[in-house]
Amino acid sequence: MRPSVLRDWISLAKEGTAVSVGTVLAGLTPRMSLAESKCIDFALSHVESGEGVAAMERALFQGTQIQRNYCALYFARRGDYSVVRRAYDLGLIDARQAFSR
Repeated sequence: MRPSVLRDWISLAKEGTAVSVGTVLAGLTPRMSLAESKCIDFALSHVESGEGVAAMERALFQGTQIQRNYCALYFARRGDYSVVRRAYDLGLIDARQAFSR
């Protein structure tokens, strides 16, 4: 993977729009490499705007399973356990995703 890809993902995450966060989340696929998954996870940690956080929450409840897993980790790292708990209670994520740090 090119180093510029990580910079691009981070830039999109920092932009924090629903579209830019969605673009980063779209990179989460079963075909991604381990390096790509770690880079996307790192990039998502830069989402801070209200719109971006809302996009992450939508993905937690409406995204693919892999997106929901990464979004759960994002919210857990932020200490937003009420959001994670709601997703768990709805059966959208498993206990490992909901309660790991």
